[in-house]
Amino acid sequence: MGWLWAIIVGFVLGLIAKAVIPGKQHSPLWLTTIFGMLGAIAGNAIARAAGVASTPGIDWTRHLFQLVAAIIIVFLGDMLYMATLGKRRHRV
Repeated sequence: MGWLWAIIVGFVLGLIAKAVIPGKQHSPLWLTTIFGMLGAIAGNAIARAAGVASTPGIDWTRHLFQLVAAIIIVFLGDMLYMATLGKRRHRV
């Protein structure tokens, strides 16, 4: 069940990150989901390092760290995607 939640959270974080970033992102949905999962993992690590590993109730601070990390990773990942595979696909 842990993998299913990771995929769901990654999907949601990736979509929110795509909506927040201005302009059009060209990375496919499966790659955005992976970027969102990486953002969730990075956000959890940053939250743990900041001392916000667990709080009573909803961990809003941890979720904020996850979202910011997902936005950064989706932005950089989309730039990398366009620099490598994206140019070839748009030429064809």
